[in-house]
Amino acid sequence: MYKKALTLAGAIGLLVAGQALAEERLAFGATNSQSAHYAYFASLVKVVNKAYPDYQASVVETGATVDNLKRMARNQLDIGLVTTSTLYQAYNGVKSFEGRPIESKLLWAYSLAPQNVVVRRDSGVSTIAELEGKELGPGQRGSSTESTSLEVLELMGIKPNWKRGSNGELAAAIKDNRAIGFVKSAVGTKFDALTTDIATFTPVQVLGLTDAQEQLIVEKLPELSIVEMPGGEMEHSGPYSTWGFMIGVAASPELDDETAYNIVKAVMEDKVEQAAAYADVKGQNLAELTLKYATSPLHPGAIRYFEEIGLNVPERLR
Repeated sequence: MYKKALTLAGAIGLLVAGQALAEERLAFGATNSQSAHYAYFASLVKVVNKAYPDYQASVVETGATVDNLKRMARNQLDIGLVTTSTLYQAYNGVKSFEGRPIESKLLWAYSLAPQNVVVRRDSGVSTIAELEGKELGPGQRGSSTESTSLEVLELMGIKPNWKRGSNGELAAAIKDNRAIGFVKSAVGTKFDALTTDIATFTPVQVLGLTDAQEQLIVEKLPELSIVEMPGGEMEHSGPYSTWGFMIGVAASPELDDETAYNIVKAVMEDKVEQAAAYADVKGQNLAELTLKYATSPLHPGAIRYFEEIGLNVPERLR
């Protein structure tokens, strides 16, 4: 009896070991756990694990884009949150990634981040060129918004008197008239909650790009996208254009094509989890959004899925 029990236990152990070997652990690098984007990545884990029970995906709290890219380069993450502008720089080994490229490829993009130049209406400033010498926040200290704002305005030869700080500090400076405005990511085509809060009591307006400024960005900063915005009463504008980037999901250089394809397929076909976790994706066609705004190559697994559903993947993204 004892010998039989041992044999049975051994058989069960081998079976469990075999199951463990069959499972593939996947680490999804997100951002700070307090962020709405962390919640989005938690929803991705649910989607992928439900569609492919042999996967064991889990979300990892990280320092966002640059941290995720570095961890993916070390094969510590399978996929990670990125901004498309920083991914472009990493993939091409330019700017802060000069001489040390990271061959991470985009799987999909899910959230458009247009960069609004927002100023007080009583500032007397109505064009971006008139920002010369004015107190302006480039975006939250250390953010992608800040770094791209500095680069874009420098490219245009415009030198505001930059006012640095957190988003809260910059908002307070605008309300107190210690700064005329700031650059702030929109949510889709609308003001984010912080800009809406400012606009509720301090009338503001958005400054759009001229045709010449658009062309300059297209030629010199290919990692950025030109975004057409509808404007409105709160923006105190009609349709305008601005620069922006996407927030998306990139793959480790080591992620194989089949796993990438399976992840993309599961995510693109989900209609519930992502929208519940991150409202901005509700009703969005993420595949078409990706093909419209991506600025660096897509993973072959993503290309395979997009082509299977009848989409044309442009050569610039291959």
